[in-house]
Amino acid sequence: MSLAIAALTGVALAACAGLRVFLPLLAAGIAARWFDWPLAPSMRWLASDPALVTFGVASVVEILADKLPVLDHALDVAQTFLAPAAGTMVAVSALGDLPTYSALALGIITGAPIAAGVHGIAATTRLGSSALTLGTGNPVLSVLEDAAATVGVVLAFVIPALVVLAVVVLAFMVRRWRRSRRVA
Repeated sequence: MSLAIAALTGVALAACAGLRVFLPLLAAGIAARWFDWPLAPSMRWLASDPALVTFGVASVVEILADKLPVLDHALDVAQTFLAPAAGTMVAVSALGDLPTYSALALGIITGAPIAAGVHGIAATTRLGSSALTLGTGNPVLSVLEDAAATVGVVLAFVIPALVVLAVVVLAFMVRRWRRSRRVA
């Protein structure tokens, strides 16, 4: 996989970690385990049974807890620290072609601030919703965040694959076109 595609996938997953901390980690583990997605050597544990079970349970708990008043705010506070860590981890996990220290540096430089920024926007929006609707609008925002994180995670894996497929198809078409011009 090209470094550019891996980096874009890592950035997209880091952004999703700003909305749902554990979902991108679960997705990276599932993609590595069942779809042969390459993980950085230091992050291969994401595809292990204990990690998949842990991140699966944590994702469900996070999604459900975010719908409950008071718990949603406690979760936002915890995510202030967890989202940058998860953003770093998923960014590093996608950079398997780089040496560990380079991948870690890039993960910290890109993944952490992207996840923190997305989380900051979501938390600020949630505070505004709490003030305007006395918290009754927060479950709606939570469902929208769930949808955005889920779609984002899927697109993080699908779009790079579509880019690779498009390049292969384009190369094939150019090759055929060149052959047809030689014959004529």
